[in-house]
Amino acid sequence: MESRRPTLEAVAARARVSRATASRVVNGRTTVDPGIRDAVLRAVEELGYVPNSAARSLVTRQTDSIALVVSEPPTRVFSDDPLFSLVIRTVSSELEVSGKQVVLMLAGSPQAQAKVESYVAGGHVDGVMFVSMHGADPLPGAIARMGVPVVSYGRPAVAVDLPYADNDNVGGAEQAVRHLLGTGRRRIATIAGPQDMTAGQDRLTGYRDALRSSDRRSIVAVGDFTRASGATAMRHLLEDDPGLDAVFAANDLMAVGALQTLRKAGRRVPDDVAVVGFDDIEAATFTDPPLTTVRHPVVEQATAMVELVLTPAGPHGSRHVILPTELVLRDSA
Repeated sequence: MESRRPTLEAVAARARVSRATASRVVNGRTTVDPGIRDAVLRAVEELGYVPNSAARSLVTRQTDSIALVVSEPPTRVFSDDPLFSLVIRTVSSELEVSGKQVVLMLAGSPQAQAKVESYVAGGHVDGVMFVSMHGADPLPGAIARMGVPVVSYGRPAVAVDLPYADNDNVGGAEQAVRHLLGTGRRRIATIAGPQDMTAGQDRLTGYRDALRSSDRRSIVAVGDFTRASGATAMRHLLEDDPGLDAVFAANDLMAVGALQTLRKAGRRVPDDVAVVGFDDIEAATFTDPPLTTVRHPVVEQATAMVELVLTPAGPHGSRHVILPTELVLRDSA
């Protein structure tokens, strides 16, 4: 015969307390006499009682779940871009330490955004973290107005005062281009990221800031942070300016695509054209030649985002976290 699951009433009876007192102990309330608390916890252990999380959430109004909303279609999230998997893995691990779980939600279309908004409005999560937001996305503002803690991975482009964790995109890009200038490169192009994303905007700003103090002109093509877009942008840059001798790509995947195009065009890297990327993904060490890049602290940034959503005032009272970047020199530049 199947044994019945121990109930809270059974715990209360074993500890010789009321059900309400047993409930306060199980739910972590600190306003219980230490002796009574010990008796309840001993009864929990002896009976093998497992709290009903659904029932507890009705009392505490906590679901112990945090939504990770990625504003991209599935084909982008589950692609060869390692950023998404690393952010998801880091967020999951950090939340697990805090006794919470991540709910992954994709919001790459208006229909998907409506489902996310409805889900959050239904009280199913205690907070929301946004990744890869584009343009004037209305979803963060709509959720923030519900009173739910909302945090962004990267500075948001929306006109809503959201806490965010970011890295120094402008400074990192500027450092990359200054390195190219320091090696004597004169016609330095960039493959910029999407201009409806702040990372794309800021890395283009850093590129232009570095060139502003020199006599070099800006040579810009725009990609969408994918390998294919980097290959296409590099082809257009060579067609427009065959004499260019360096390129800064706003992420490593586009840099990998640029390397493929340069190889097909018979351009030697770095002899004819130097290439620098941004992110320092694992594949950067396996390109031919290995890729010089700007290290983007993805794990640290994702960890800071979790800290912000769990403590909405932010670590040490700060609502915005900006992490430093680092230029990693390899053979491509």
